[in-house]
Amino acid sequence: MDRHRFSVVIPAYNEAAYLPRLLDSITAARARYRGGAHAVEVIVADNASTDATAALAASRGCRVVRVEKRCIGAARNGGARVATGDVLCFIDADNRIHPDTFNVIERRMARGRLVGGATGWTLERRSPGLLCTALVMRLAIGLLRINAGVVFCRADVFHDLGGYDEGRRYAEDVVFFRAMRAAGRRRGLGTVLSTEAPAVISTRKFDSHGDWHMLLLWLWILRNRSLGKTVDDYWYNESTRF
Repeated sequence: MDRHRFSVVIPAYNEAAYLPRLLDSITAARARYRGGAHAVEVIVADNASTDATAALAASRGCRVVRVEKRCIGAARNGGARVATGDVLCFIDADNRIHPDTFNVIERRMARGRLVGGATGWTLERRSPGLLCTALVMRLAIGLLRINAGVVFCRADVFHDLGGYDEGRRYAEDVVFFRAMRAAGRRRGLGTVLSTEAPAVISTRKFDSHGDWHMLLLWLWILRNRSLGKTVDDYWYNESTRF
């Protein structure tokens, strides 16, 4: 099997409406990558979709792997299992990547001093509610020494860590990033917390629930009397309204 420099893993559940714009952004970044577009493979981890996600991804030349367990950690791991890249890159299906993503990650990783990191992010639109939410989020991730956007990791380290925790329905990305940082420290390697090529993060949750809703999620938790149910409602049940 051919080896690649990068494997882009996209977890996707019923993302036929949003996936094309992400794939367009990946196509642009592959075309700009100095190592050649052929060095980047794109894997869509179809998380038991009931729409045209898998067919659309296949028609765009993506490698498609079916993951039945409805859990984003399981979807990411399912894609990573078939990946052949030296560096694994994870991005959600409703987001978009920067045109220089692969060149920037290559430049950072080529020095041999990093285990991985994240590109950082920017929201696709702005409003007072979104700006306040983004400020709170940036403060929180700064304290935790993590970040989001395109999260990337050396493939050997990812597999040594066992990937994402499939027992978690939320915060699996936080747990993984911290584990990756710890693995890097054990190897004398660092992590990148942001780059000059941030991903564009979808605001569709805010479009559905309101621009201030994330600052009021505690009310939803109180109403449900359960953090777990709130997580399922918010991330896994598309019909639920805040």
